[in-house]
Amino acid sequence: MAIYHLSIKIISRGKGKSAVAAAAYRSGTIIKNNYDGLTHDYTKKGGVVHTEILLPDNAPSEYTDRAVLWNAVEKIENARNSQLAREIEIALPAELTLMQNKSLVREYVKRNFVEHGMCADVCIHDTDNGNPHAHIMLTMRPIEQGGSWSAKSKKEYVLDMDGEKIRLASGEYKSRKISVVDWNDQTKAEEWREAWATAANRYLEKLGHSERIDHRSFVVCYKGRFGLNATTHMHTSLFAVHSEDCCERREVDIIFNRQGLGGFHALLLYFRFELDGEIVQLKMVI
Repeated sequence: MAIYHLSIKIISRGKGKSAVAAAAYRSGTIIKNNYDGLTHDYTKKGGVVHTEILLPDNAPSEYTDRAVLWNAVEKIENARNSQLAREIEIALPAELTLMQNKSLVREYVKRNFVEHGMCADVCIHDTDNGNPHAHIMLTMRPIEQGGSWSAKSKKEYVLDMDGEKIRLASGEYKSRKISVVDWNDQTKAEEWREAWATAANRYLEKLGHSERIDHRSFVVCYKGRFGLNATTHMHTSLFAVHSEDCCERREVDIIFNRQGLGGFHALLLYFRFELDGEIVQLKMVI
């Protein structure tokens, strides 16, 4: 059953994380982190069925080597609280074959990230438990046309109503820092979530499957249909609800409290959570 799940998180050195360690774990490989000298060996990890690195045109070709790419990131992001990478984790349609899911993920990653200047490290995990999923690690700093890392932000002077720079009491001109790319904009998360649903549904339809996924929350999809109020929507991205009362069968990320369950003829809950980087799924019928 196709279920919508997409989570986004930042891998930050300030929180004790390492891009090299994360890449080694997700790919099931061994990589030495030149930043701190630690070697991360996950060659005994099972369930890694596909890995690949996708690069924008201006990225150095040697970044196709996972160790080279993420050590370059660790080197350029040298502050102790640096944000090293963005990770997007997605549940893949179980109805599709590995080859079909590889094509789907590759298309989604290229269109939404690589074409916008990010390097992407894609790892697909599947332990034959009906829960295939992909980890997509993305660089957070743009690359110059010559292949060198660019700045994440630049200084912009604040101008007065006459278009003149504003001098402060210190003698400096008033300025602000602005991002050189829009990858951190708040609107991006929803854009990427919707794009995944669109891409997955296009593949499901093209390959003759009736299942569809929906990136919208329960409140948006079904509020009012069953007389549920906003307090019923306690948290997103942990459960998927499936009701025979709906005009169409659809999976929605949601948690209900028990007072909010009235009106459902049958309810199938999928409990999804992350444990050591892996998605675990439990099914409950009530």
